[in-house]
Amino acid sequence: MKKVDILGVEFDFTTQQEILNILQDKIERNKKAFVVTANPEIVMYANKDPQYMHTLQFANHIIADGVGVILGSKIVRQPLPERIAGFDLMIELLSIANQKGLRVFFLGASEQTLEKMIPKIKRDYPKLVIAGYHHGFFKGHEHKVKQMVKEAKADLVFVALGYPKQEEWIQKNIDSFEKGIFMGIGGSFDILAGTVKRAPGFWRNLNLEWLYRLIQQPTRWKRMLALPTFVKKMFQYRRKSSDNM
Repeated sequence: MKKVDILGVEFDFTTQQEILNILQDKIERNKKAFVVTANPEIVMYANKDPQYMHTLQFANHIIADGVGVILGSKIVRQPLPERIAGFDLMIELLSIANQKGLRVFFLGASEQTLEKMIPKIKRDYPKLVIAGYHHGFFKGHEHKVKQMVKEAKADLVFVALGYPKQEEWIQKNIDSFEKGIFMGIGGSFDILAGTVKRAPGFWRNLNLEWLYRLIQQPTRWKRMLALPTFVKKMFQYRRKSSDNM
């Protein structure tokens, strides 16, 4: 698959439907895949942390979860086809799991969030198999959690530990499992549980989901500072690339 280099992070040149087809094929063939849903914040963090950049290089697929990444791809004149929100991709995979009776493991968030989310998953996706779940606060019990996931033999493993922990956990442990699509999905369990409200379609269609989240969670403002710095670095990156041609 064609890749687009965004400050050293290799993004898949793909649409949501195309990546869904690829992942579904891997599930059917009992293959493994490490999926990263990356926004400008993650790209900037990887540029500051060589170990995290190294972790991202192990991913099979890095998708553009953030309008800023799409903007960045346009700046370097390699426009990605579309933004693929990690939450939307997860919902589509849950629908496929429901249709095909796939096994799903949920790792991350708090116990309270899982207590609200799991009954909703059972209600909304009655035909998928919940192969297991565990909250994200398991320091000192890493081996136990890894064994739980291993014994679950899940087709889909959603890891909601927030970056960089979720990607680091996947990269560290994926070789221990026989199969499965492993995907970091940040705070998506909170949305599924109903404890955090997602931006309405109107905001998403205008590519303003980030602003809606900032209004809902004003404490995120420091994280939003990564975007202007990201755009500046993208222009610098383009100039440097042009000079080297």
